[in-house]
Amino acid sequence: MPDFPAATLRSRVRVPLRFHDGYGVDAELVTFHGLADGQEHVAVVLGDPPSAPGTTPLVRLHSECLTGDVFGSARCDCGPQLREAVERIAEHGGVLLYLRQEGRGIGLYNKLDAYALQDQGLDTYAANTALGLPEDARDYTAAAQMLAALGVTSLDLLSNNPDKAGQLRDLGIHVRDRVPTGVFRTAHNVRYLRAKVLQTQHTLPLADLPELPELQELQELQDLAVRHVG
Repeated sequence: MPDFPAATLRSRVRVPLRFHDGYGVDAELVTFHGLADGQEHVAVVLGDPPSAPGTTPLVRLHSECLTGDVFGSARCDCGPQLREAVERIAEHGGVLLYLRQEGRGIGLYNKLDAYALQDQGLDTYAANTALGLPEDARDYTAAAQMLAALGVTSLDLLSNNPDKAGQLRDLGIHVRDRVPTGVFRTAHNVRYLRAKVLQTQHTLPLADLPELPELQELQELQDLAVRHVG
């Protein structure tokens, strides 16, 4: 087991969750002391306890997305992924870790600045680097601490992102299987989804993410923007 400090449980509280489409489920929200990054991450326990003997919990590491989770932005797939994850985990039993990692860890204001560069043609990763920021700044040490505090040492991970599984394994968590989420495509997020597949090997079927007619023009704009930033 990697050497990182243990986190401890701070509080547990029952909260009834209700979504805009009418779906509802009761959850237990858990807070922690001693998380490595000092952020106020929350575990959402759904269905059977994640540490129940003889079971492998379904777990999602969900990075906070104010625009998608709260305002329903169609520029990403975060809101639909959150909604899907709550129901699937509730049916199976497990936990959703809601991690305060807005914009893949760069923060809300920087994410919105990156959106402006995306409007000029950069993809989601190139926009971050154009701002002098990492493509993905997320570290999942706190997530591993949270899981350990909940008694979870083995899990099935609900995620399209191989980096999440890789980091958890490096942190001593046994990821038995990685379970892909649905494909939540809109007219506004196709380029974003394709970039995740092509740049960071997310397990989304490219056949469900067709090129848009305007992509050639956007690629030309991106090339111009890269030269301008450089």
